[in-house]
Amino acid sequence: QVQLVESGGGLVQAGGSLRLSCAASGRTFSRYAMGWFRQAPGKEREFVATINWTGGTTYYADSVKGRFTISRDNAKNTVYLQLNSLKPEDTAVYYCAGRRDGSVSTRDRNYSYWGQGTQVTVSS
Repeated sequence: QVQLVESGGGLVQAGGSLRLSCAASGRTFSRYAMGWFRQAPGKEREFVATINWTGGTTYYADSVKGRFTISRDNAKNTVYLQLNSLKPEDTAVYYCAGRRDGSVSTRDRNYSYWGQGTQVTVSS
C-alpha cells in the first residue's frame, strides 16, 4: 500500500511559478510510475504529466509542455511538478497518482494510488 500526500499549491499571479511535491510512503515507491492530474471546477480530471520509475522517461499534456516539469527523487520517495509561466487556465486541484507498473501512462484508470490533491489558483 502506498499513501501519497501533495503539497506546494497556492495562489500565484499569471506568469508566476510553483513547485508541487508529492511525498509517498512505502518502500516500493521507486518501482512505481507516477503521474500528475488536475481537475478544474466543473470539468473532468485531466492528465498533466507522468514519469517512469527510473525518471528517465517523461510525458506531458500538450497544454503544459514546455512550462511544467515532472521529476522524482527516489531516495526521498518524492515526485515533483515544477509549474512555470502559469496561466489562469491552469487553476485546478492537482492530484498525484501512483502506478504499480513502472511505465508511464496518461490514463487515470491505470493509477491505483491517489493523493488528496492540492489547490493551485492563478490570478490574471
